[in-house]
Amino acid sequence: MKTKIQQPKFPQSLTPIQFNDREEDYIYASIISDCTIVGEEIEKLRFEEVLFKNVTFIDVSFRYLQLTDCLFERCDLSNANFNDAIIHRVEFKESKLLGLNLADATLRNVWFDHCNLNLGSFGYADLKQLKFETCSLRNADYYESKLDKVDFKNCDINEVNFTGTSLKGIDLSSCTFSSLNASLESLAGCVVSEEQAIGFAKLLGLIIKD
Repeated sequence: MKTKIQQPKFPQSLTPIQFNDREEDYIYASIISDCTIVGEEIEKLRFEEVLFKNVTFIDVSFRYLQLTDCLFERCDLSNANFNDAIIHRVEFKESKLLGLNLADATLRNVWFDHCNLNLGSFGYADLKQLKFETCSLRNADYYESKLDKVDFKNCDINEVNFTGTSLKGIDLSSCTFSSLNASLESLAGCVVSEEQAIGFAKLLGLIIKD
């Protein structure tokens, strides 16, 4: 059964603005596009009904960030620090999120579509109603995170760390990997393909006899 993701809700019109034009640490009903945001370190920044298009974030730290009804399209958030963020009804499309830090974050109704999330950090995060579709998640970290109604579809999850995270009910059957970091307890109830099941057996030290 596919997880239903609530899409971002936008007003009929959005106002183009520059990031530095904000009067307070709250931006709403706006478009931020074709720019670079460098070296910003802000806590409790809030974005609501904001479209980010072709935006590059460099050396930014937005701890306790709140994102509601937002879309990131062809953006680069590599190594951005969104630790402890609250993210609801947000889409990331065709974006580079290499090393994005979402540790201890709370995500609801979030869709990652054709994104590079290699080395992304989701440790201790609370993830519910998420979709990772055609994403690269190599070496991403889900250490002791909570996954509820999370879909991984056609993703590269090689060397992902699921240590301490229950994969019960999580469908990995369309994903590719040669190795995962996960305990036998974590894998209980996980949905895998027949070929993947043989791979898991080998990882657990079983000898497969034809």
